[in-house]
Amino acid sequence: MTGADDQRGAPVVKSYRCLHRAASRPVHIAALGANATGTLMVLALVGIVNYDMLARTLANQPLRGTIELVQFAMVLIVFLQLPDVIRAGRLTRSDGFLGLLATRAPRAAGLLQRLIDLLSFAVMALLAVASFPVFIEMWHSQDYFGIPGVFTAPWWPIKLTVLASAALCAIIFALKVLGPGQEQKN
Repeated sequence: MTGADDQRGAPVVKSYRCLHRAASRPVHIAALGANATGTLMVLALVGIVNYDMLARTLANQPLRGTIELVQFAMVLIVFLQLPDVIRAGRLTRSDGFLGLLATRAPRAAGLLQRLIDLLSFAVMALLAVASFPVFIEMWHSQDYFGIPGVFTAPWWPIKLTVLASAALCAIIFALKVLGPGQEQKN
């Protein structure tokens, strides 16, 4: 490509980058909000578990439903924090090969990373699609878990969180796949 060709394509690339940034902003804000909610749930769990421990030790009166609350909250915490982990690129994985490939063949590493993100998008999209009928069923049936008389909670908030998180993760992976490439430094 000549210098004149680069200049003609520059406005299109700049516009695409602006469009991608504008589309990414609300998604990133949603991921950060979900992460903050998950963090607040962790803090609430710390309080609940400490209260239960103190109540058991000092008054021999445990907090009813602590085990069920912890089970309920763990699923919510994982799925609330997953989108931000993906957004920030902190998802646990073995990327030693990608790192080695990036030093020797940066374009191949970039292409492989986009392929991994595309496959991850497909998995999250399938999870969202599979979660939708389960959420609808739980919403209509008002099914619950726990021990009646001790602690019960409806299933639908967990199913909704899984659905929303999977959809948000799929969108984040799609934005990574469709994101503008890194500029080459010459």
